[in-house]
Amino acid sequence: MTPNLIPTLDTGMEERSNFAPPSGPRFVRFGPFQVDQQRQEVTKNGTRLKLQGKVYQVLVALLEKPGEVVTREELRQRLWPADTHVNYDANVNTTVNKLRQVLGDSTDKPLYIETIPRKGYCLVMPFETSNVPCVPLIPNAAVTENASTLAAPALEKEPEPARSGFWIPIGVVGLILAGMLLGAGITITTLYISHFAQATRWP
Repeated sequence: MTPNLIPTLDTGMEERSNFAPPSGPRFVRFGPFQVDQQRQEVTKNGTRLKLQGKVYQVLVALLEKPGEVVTREELRQRLWPADTHVNYDANVNTTVNKLRQVLGDSTDKPLYIETIPRKGYCLVMPFETSNVPCVPLIPNAAVTENASTLAAPALEKEPEPARSGFWIPIGVVGLILAGMLLGAGITITTLYISHFAQATRWP
């Protein structure tokens, strides 16, 4: 009697502690992504991504054969034990599509995972490995904020506003003094002319 296939899709939520530890470099980097094989985590620009167990296993399988085809049969054997009865084709498709969604990839214009018709899948993005984690780049918003902070002291030292406020009272005082001197000069001149006129009237 042939065992019945389970029509529902496998969610792949098993514990990652069942995975074998990596034998090579701990970190794998491709594009904005970094894979920590020891902790079995994937980050994008320093932000941790949520990958289900089987989705992570598909990514690891592709990383193990860069530029080569990972067949659907290889993925089936890797993701499900021999005594597991599921709809393998549907589950493989679903798992790979979930990985594409996490990476922001598409089937039409693949950046990371290319579908090889009737064969399997291939990782087309080159990557590098290291035992040292990569420090993520500072987001543009943070860079702008830091730049504003650095520019603030220079703005505080701008002398123009202070000079303007300092010279306004001096200018006002100067005008007042000039007016007073002008008025005094006019008064003295008037008195002198009046006195001179009176003096010339008397023999």
